[in-house]
Amino acid sequence: MGDVIHALPVASAIHRAWPLTRITWILDPRWSDLLEGNPAIAKIHPFPRQDFQGLGGAIRALRWYRGLRSLDADAVVDLQCLLRSGLMAACSGSRMVVGLGDAREGAGFFYSRSVPVGKDEHAVNRYLRVLPALGIPLPETLEWAIPRGLRPADLMTKESYIVLHPFSRGEGKSLSPEAIGFFIRAFREKSAMPIVLAGAPRNLPDFGPGVMDLLGKTSLSELIGLLRGASYMVSVDSGPMHLAAALRIPLLSIHTWSDPRLVGPFSKNAHIWQGGQIFKNDLQRAPSPESAFTPADAAAIGYFAANAAMLPSSPDSLR
Repeated sequence: MGDVIHALPVASAIHRAWPLTRITWILDPRWSDLLEGNPAIAKIHPFPRQDFQGLGGAIRALRWYRGLRSLDADAVVDLQCLLRSGLMAACSGSRMVVGLGDAREGAGFFYSRSVPVGKDEHAVNRYLRVLPALGIPLPETLEWAIPRGLRPADLMTKESYIVLHPFSRGEGKSLSPEAIGFFIRAFREKSAMPIVLAGAPRNLPDFGPGVMDLLGKTSLSELIGLLRGASYMVSVDSGPMHLAAALRIPLLSIHTWSDPRLVGPFSKNAHIWQGGQIFKNDLQRAPSPESAFTPADAAAIGYFAANAAMLPSSPDSLR
């Protein structure tokens, strides 16, 4: 999810510069709702990775890769920069393939032009570096074109609320049930605003009144709608955190070991927890030393979020 969100300003900039150009986005179908109604995207070409598993998966994958030539691409921009995306570029038959200089798994072998990137650059800024290679100037204002989304049917409140997104696929990023409980109790000492739990399904204890458990109960479109209505979000380093940043939702992002300069929220309307400290988001700030995330940290974030959720959001952002 985060990779798609970070790439949206590149697609918008290409569309603004070359409005007659048709952009086809090769995309895992799980994330297709992120491109719904996007004026820059003419077509989504599904990458059905689930179909390539099991008996006969390799044959189905071979057929799919061979079919990429039918897209008749004049140019390919590879922003994921992994072996599979490099293979996609090669199988398209395009003579112009632009990718990033830090490509992994040998993907750079398939590029006709490799664009240098900085070691400590955020993913959004890294992706934008392909634009000058295409002859397109960097935009002064970035466009994200996130769809409106849907209000979740299970969202049983019309009050202001905050969203807590506690789980991530990355090892060591997720919050424990104990930490979630400390956060909720601390938040409750300062605010009666409802807390909505969102993200992947997990079995958690009942945290009492005012806490709505929507874990595993929202589609991607409903997650967008949920975040659009939120007064504040607290999230571990994850795709939904990047979605909230693109929507300009005030948020706090928890980074137990990942570098906020590279994968933090691309927004000035955000704070970071790292190394036992909460600080204003700054992509130039060197990461703090790693430290364990304790119940005391969860409580401190709860107090902070209760105060921050009551403040008017700032229009300033990194865009």
